[in-house]
Amino acid sequence: LDAAKAIQRGLKKALPNATFDLMPIGDGGEGTLETLTDGLHLRRDSHIVTGALGQPVEAHYATNGQLAVFEMADICGLEKVPLDKRNPLTLTTKGVGEMIGHLVDLGTKEIMIGVGGSSTNDGGIGMAAGLGYRFFDESGQEVAAVGDNLGNITTISYEDYHWDLSQIELTIITDVTNPLCGPNGATYVFGGQKGLANEKFASVDKDMEQFYQSFFPVILDLAGAGAGGGMAAGLAAFTGGRIISGIDAVLDMLNFDRRVQVADVVIVGEGRMDKQSLSGKAPVGVASRTPRGKLVIAICGSLKDDLPDFPVANIQAAFPIISDVDSLENTLAQAPQNLERTAQNIGNLLAFTKR
Repeated sequence: LDAAKAIQRGLKKALPNATFDLMPIGDGGEGTLETLTDGLHLRRDSHIVTGALGQPVEAHYATNGQLAVFEMADICGLEKVPLDKRNPLTLTTKGVGEMIGHLVDLGTKEIMIGVGGSSTNDGGIGMAAGLGYRFFDESGQEVAAVGDNLGNITTISYEDYHWDLSQIELTIITDVTNPLCGPNGATYVFGGQKGLANEKFASVDKDMEQFYQSFFPVILDLAGAGAGGGMAAGLAAFTGGRIISGIDAVLDMLNFDRRVQVADVVIVGEGRMDKQSLSGKAPVGVASRTPRGKLVIAICGSLKDDLPDFPVANIQAAFPIISDVDSLENTLAQAPQNLERTAQNIGNLLAFTKR
């Protein structure tokens, strides 16, 4: 919302008579909770659960009593883990399962979980442990439910699992379609940015595949199962969750198709737009649903050099906002001014074409 307001301020300087419809969106990662809380008029609340490092954290959710929404990133997101402690094989997702259990206890009938931005690569077994599942190796010893142990698990115990999720509609919101394993899976595509060394990719991916081949083989063919370090796979396997396209689900809930009909210009955004952004991330999701003939412009923190030339994916042009070389800290602090200035310049061009 802050970014949308900054862009509005800039455009309004150049186009004082324009009207605006601010529609912040999320596609399963950070920001999805805020988007749906405001868009669906949900009530905010919080609950103490286990964080990625095993510590208690206050995690947030939004609800109207029947529906509840929360983000995996708010519990065990990468941004919540210090750089020197980022190891996706030893961090836990237990808090995700604890939050699900809490919401079920409250009488919630529909749960939506955004699974982007995770710090983990455990295939969702930590989440399962938070719901009461226990995992054992071939010697009968219980092992911690973390990614490091996926290849050692030979038995799963359901004895401490006491929630009935059969009447709960659990939806997994994700912005990716990656499978769980293989060169396009969770480990190879996302492991590096979470702190996993390249030389470990093959063995970690093999362990993940071995676990799911042994217990839930159908998940290996499920599109989107690799989201959240395999959290999408775990939710589908252990809770019966259904994976949906994050951006399409959010746009549907916010009545985007109706609202876009009256727009002359649609502005999308991304922190850093790159080739991966064009494979279903929020900006392209919005652009693909915008009727042809309407102008779609991207305003981004930066543009990576792997992007094709615009126009592409129904986006006519993309503008980076960074005005000069500076530290990351200062650049982030200047984001509101950079957004406003870039939007004003775009507005000046639009105003000129209206003459």
